[in-house]
Amino acid sequence: MKSTMKMAMLAAVMGITSPNVFASAGCRVETMAAAFDWSRSATGTWAGMHEGKMQWYKLDAKGGLWQSHDGKKWTADKTGMWMDKEGKWLKIHEGKLVWSTDGNAWSEVPEWKWEGADGKWYKFDASWKLWVNG
Repeated sequence: MKSTMKMAMLAAVMGITSPNVFASAGCRVETMAAAFDWSRSATGTWAGMHEGKMQWYKLDAKGGLWQSHDGKKWTADKTGMWMDKEGKWLKIHEGKLVWSTDGNAWSEVPEWKWEGADGKWYKFDASWKLWVNG
């Protein structure tokens, strides 16, 4: 097996997507740059689930959670929680984004990223600005 082919297979197994890894071997691997193309949300809203229905959510200036069925009429969400695409509960607790599968044991969400009910990926930055990918 050619060395470039071995390198490509190793990179695929290890999840390396940088084309620079293969520059010296004369082989270019297509990157997944679009998969990591984050942009700041223009609306500050994300899709979540609640009681089996998709809803839209947003934070107010004080960090309160708001929900909407149509993205137009908003009400304060008394639970402060929403569900991601996989059915995990998410909420903001003590200045961190946390999640739970059972609503009892909570842990911090890695990199504050989650997949919304609409299949898009969302994340908050340190100042609670919403970013979207997809």
